[in-house]
Amino acid sequence: MSLSMYVITVSPIIRSLTQLRQILEKASDYAEVKKIDPSVLINARLYPDMYPLKRQVQIASDVAKGAVSRLAGQEPPKFDDVENSLLELIERVDKTLAHIHSFTAEQIDGAEANTILLPRHDRTSTFTGLTYLTDFVLPNIYFHVTITYAILRHNGLEIGKNDYLSDVG
Repeated sequence: MSLSMYVITVSPIIRSLTQLRQILEKASDYAEVKKIDPSVLINARLYPDMYPLKRQVQIASDVAKGAVSRLAGQEPPKFDDVENSLLELIERVDKTLAHIHSFTAEQIDGAEANTILLPRHDRTSTFTGLTYLTDFVLPNIYFHVTITYAILRHNGLEIGKNDYLSDVG
């Protein structure tokens, strides 16, 4: 049995972004109940040299929409990084999920050997479709969703492993 690139790409990305969305919703409710200025949470960091929560969400979104687009041979859409509230971050995740859901298996299956060129800050990285997914996309999404979780947990939001993993935890 061969694996479908669509399944091993889209399923874990949707799961991670769906959980991210739910965590952000809980954070929004938490800020309201505890009378915390939401900007405190969206600008919170685990350490001074790390990106704040809002940037963690933006990067997870960018990597996710870039993954499905590039694997399907398309240019990823550009989302401006203008979110300054938890609700705007939730809307960005929703927009990213809608983009991911717009792709079919036929557009992504068979992309494992395709050459993927990824523009970075100072260079362009070259991957096969499979190494792009396994060595760049999934680790980055998991990292940035985990850091978002950790920032919110550190700031008192009562979340646990099941909030990150859903029903597989």
